[in-house]
Amino acid sequence: MNRIRLVWSRIWKVLSDFFVSVGSSENLSVAIFVMDSLRQLAMKFLEREELANYNFQNEFLRPFAVVMQKSNASEVRELVVRCVSQMVLSRVNNIKSGWKSVFTVFTAAAADDRKSIVLLAFETMEKIVRDYFPYITETETTTFTDCVKCLITFTSSKFSSDASLNAIAFLRFCAVKLAEEGFVCHDKDTDHQSNNLDSSEGNAIVHKDDHVYFWVPLLAGLARLTTDTRPTIRKGAVEVLFDILKDHGELFSQSFWTNIFGSVIYPLFNSEICTPNGQSDSTEDGSWNFETKTVAVKCLVDLYVTFFDVMRPELTRVTSVVTSFIRSAYRQSASIGMSVFQRLTEGLASKLSKDEWKEILLCFKESAAHTLVVFDKIVKMMQNIEIPERNESYSEAEKYSDPDIEDEEEANMETSSYAIVKMKNHMSLQLLIVQGIVKLYETHRRSFCAEHMGIILEMLSAITSHASEVSSESALHIKFHKACSLLEISEPAVIHFENESYQSYLKLLQALLHDNPSLSREMNIESQIMLVSVKILRKYLNCAGQEPSKDASCKDPVVHWALPLSAAKKEELSARTPLVLHVMRLLGGLERECFRRNLPLLFPLLANLVRCEHSSREVQVALYDVFQSSIGPIISV
Repeated sequence: MNRIRLVWSRIWKVLSDFFVSVGSSENLSVAIFVMDSLRQLAMKFLEREELANYNFQNEFLRPFAVVMQKSNASEVRELVVRCVSQMVLSRVNNIKSGWKSVFTVFTAAAADDRKSIVLLAFETMEKIVRDYFPYITETETTTFTDCVKCLITFTSSKFSSDASLNAIAFLRFCAVKLAEEGFVCHDKDTDHQSNNLDSSEGNAIVHKDDHVYFWVPLLAGLARLTTDTRPTIRKGAVEVLFDILKDHGELFSQSFWTNIFGSVIYPLFNSEICTPNGQSDSTEDGSWNFETKTVAVKCLVDLYVTFFDVMRPELTRVTSVVTSFIRSAYRQSASIGMSVFQRLTEGLASKLSKDEWKEILLCFKESAAHTLVVFDKIVKMMQNIEIPERNESYSEAEKYSDPDIEDEEEANMETSSYAIVKMKNHMSLQLLIVQGIVKLYETHRRSFCAEHMGIILEMLSAITSHASEVSSESALHIKFHKACSLLEISEPAVIHFENESYQSYLKLLQALLHDNPSLSREMNIESQIMLVSVKILRKYLNCAGQEPSKDASCKDPVVHWALPLSAAKKEELSARTPLVLHVMRLLGGLERECFRRNLPLLFPLLANLVRCEHSSREVQVALYDVFQSSIGPIISV
């Protein structure tokens, strides 16, 4: 044992192959004997401290790693784990380059098909991480990487879910130990709260680069676990990943944060947001993505709000990730997106500049506009679908003579059923966005300037126009009516969708007019209210069979017989009544001068309302109030 290390290195090149060959022997007794001999020899070597820049420990411990990977005998593999465990626990002070072989052995053990071997190795790993962590970080930076890889392998254990979850917990523990030992990613003399961390000095660069090698493998390893097939592991990995970033983020420089967002966080959201029930590709895979991303996006917003001062340049991209959930055609995804978007804006409201608010609102607007295209797809889907009346279904004789008729009818009904569900989800999603817009204004109206309000009103205007487009697609609604009758399901509430959209739009315009008169004058809100009100009244009159004349100069209008409304029209008129009542109350509450200015635009419509048929007496009462309280005083002057 007194030979110099160079001599032992040459000798070991021969002996190493011998130990591997015999240790992998099918003769169990011989293999066990030789591995025990190797243990005794290794213990002797580990009594001597390894010199700097030498890796002889790794060389003489490598046979353990090779035998662990090659041996088919579980007894030999278990012995290897016991030998290495004994060496680590008794000679930990002297282990340097040998850590690489130690972690290679335990990584192989973590993937073993014997439960006893897995648990034995994990027991030692637990001891190493808890009690001997400084010995890992004081050697090569790759040693810590090997430790992380080993723990991640344990998370894949098929024998013990406790071991898997404990391995993730130990990854969190590793982060705590790194923080305690001062492994920061910026110069210690730099102000942690500064937005412009200066790494131009040589000391800062060296200090930062050294410690990045410890943090990156840990964070990247957890990011990989977010794609695991087991829900508990995926969720645990996401939560631990973001907890580490949130708990120790003050140790990171702006450049390191940028790298982490780009290489670890954003890739979690790279693929399309999937449906809650996984209808995108496969049900199972889609469900995994949805659950993982739901947890991740909530954690991302909390993290970003906490470290906004450092990560301010990432605002647009973070907002884009959040609003990508709103783009989903499914209410549950969109609901999560709206909820998280509100958390983001509420958390940052006091810190955002006008330009940053504009960035957020434009991102929101783009995602909201993207959801409108779903309706065009529904129209195309139903374009060539023919739905027979309930009493016009094909006879049994026709179906018997031509089986294709029955198949075609069944396919058409399946397509119609799917389109109806899509339509209901689409309208529900649009109303969810409308509610989100209104709440955004109510919460942050004092932060918004004319440009911001312009974006918000454009969004609402686009949705209300879309609602009108949806309700005017009569051919589609006739098909839906027939299909719902045959399928015995409720029809899409198209009129309700249009009513709710316009009502929310009007309420927001009224609120803006009341809350900020100067801004309202700048944006000509009064004119917008009148235009929306006129549009609603025209819709109602058209439904009642009293479409206003487009030729305003005509002094002698042609008199038409008023035909009774059909049952369908009466039902539609009844559905539109609440919105018209809202408009009537709005007009009745206008200031006298405001009403006087707009009377030429409103009077022909109000006059037509007097002579048209109504489904509710409330309309006539509201109309009487407008004439008495608003028009009467003007005439009497």
